[in-house]
Amino acid sequence: MAAAQAPDASAVTHEAGSATCGPAKLTGRIVRPNDPDHAEASLGRDELFVHYPLVIVYAQRTQDVVNALTWARQHDVALRVRSGGHSLEGWSNVDNGIVIDVSELKSAHIDTAARTATVGAGLSQLEAVTTLAKKNLAVTTGTEGTVGLSGATLGGGFGFLTRYLGMACDSLIGAEVVVASDGDCAKVVKADLKNNSDLLWALRGAGNGNFGIVTSLTYKVAPLKSVTYVQATWDGLGDLQRVFDTWQRTAPVADNRLGTQLEIHRNQILLFAVLAEGTPAEAKRLLAPILSIGCPEVSVQVGNWGDVYAGFQIPTADEPANWKFFSQFTNKPFPKKAISVIASFMRDAPTDDSNFFTQAFGGAVRKSPRGGTAFPHRDALFYSEPGAGWGDRGVPGSGDELTPRAQAWIAEFSQALRPYVHGAYVNVPNVGMQDWETAYWDGNFDRLRKIKAKYDPRNVFQYEQSVPPAFC
Repeated sequence: MAAAQAPDASAVTHEAGSATCGPAKLTGRIVRPNDPDHAEASLGRDELFVHYPLVIVYAQRTQDVVNALTWARQHDVALRVRSGGHSLEGWSNVDNGIVIDVSELKSAHIDTAARTATVGAGLSQLEAVTTLAKKNLAVTTGTEGTVGLSGATLGGGFGFLTRYLGMACDSLIGAEVVVASDGDCAKVVKADLKNNSDLLWALRGAGNGNFGIVTSLTYKVAPLKSVTYVQATWDGLGDLQRVFDTWQRTAPVADNRLGTQLEIHRNQILLFAVLAEGTPAEAKRLLAPILSIGCPEVSVQVGNWGDVYAGFQIPTADEPANWKFFSQFTNKPFPKKAISVIASFMRDAPTDDSNFFTQAFGGAVRKSPRGGTAFPHRDALFYSEPGAGWGDRGVPGSGDELTPRAQAWIAEFSQALRPYVHGAYVNVPNVGMQDWETAYWDGNFDRLRKIKAKYDPRNVFQYEQSVPPAFC
């Protein structure tokens, strides 16, 4: 605590080559262990993981991030970077270290003529979607609105608009990044196609906590006036074999405007679909092969993307406190045996909140943007993950009795699917996985290590599955 309170001189931003910088002072909104809001500020979205940081800095401007990074280096304190707080293994928090939180860097500058948007790294996906939608513009995001836009984008980012607009990282054309510099200092660099283009490439799919702290992002945005949103529900799992097989053979090759997700629970099957710039008649025609199976309950909504997106959000208070997921990609349709595995495990799911989630790929995902990306899974038919959710939010220790069962269920489920899947998604990390480096980034890992050595040679930014520098 003394270290957190003692420094009283401001950090100075220096360019590369500077040997020293002045003693750093923490600036911004600072939360320390004795502060009444420390417990809440320390808690991530997944309450399965509890950490006790020495200090949390909520940056109000880029210089606050520079100061915090410099302070952490000068005091040899472990650091983590946080935006939305949804790190699924609690890696955006740390015991006895500093958490540099960018969630209050909220700004949006939209150039409708150039179709670009520069936003602060603190925007949530809901804030980004609704802000852009007011001007009939859009960029790919995930479906959960409370997730940080920057975190989702820097790991790849996919959702209902993926097949139409590509991955979220494909639309990223620039970023402001605070990196470690000489003499335990920090500096601000720009990453775009003309400046530090190698860093931009790395940020597009491997940017979370590896190279620096992103404080703003610039996207190429697309026009989007309206969408048709379809939800279909089948009671029980009796139709799962036919629904899943039809979905996996049609959704990844459908009209690129159509984005679909399947969610399988222990007592129902859910299909969600968004058709960009399409009518209900078009949507039902494209989905007819699936909707004709059994007797699903179907609802259809047409409207502005921001309104539709806000409408399907689930309040955080209604979500489970604890989560565990296992991510994977699939290049060939699941055989009947694999779908039977899903049905068997879902019938034995630990809670109603547990599910098997899928996202159709194909379409625009197959095309890399100018400058390329570190995200490698472009040939996948679909992404999927078994997920377990349990416990009551805000109640310490809630669900502890279910934790062993939930974790065992996920481990056994993912093991049973191994013959049919490959790789993993860095935003949904698989802890304990061997060869996680190639699972997340395939053949791009060696290049990422070289870029790491260029921008973070001292490995200041590190966590359990971070990219290490390479010096040869």
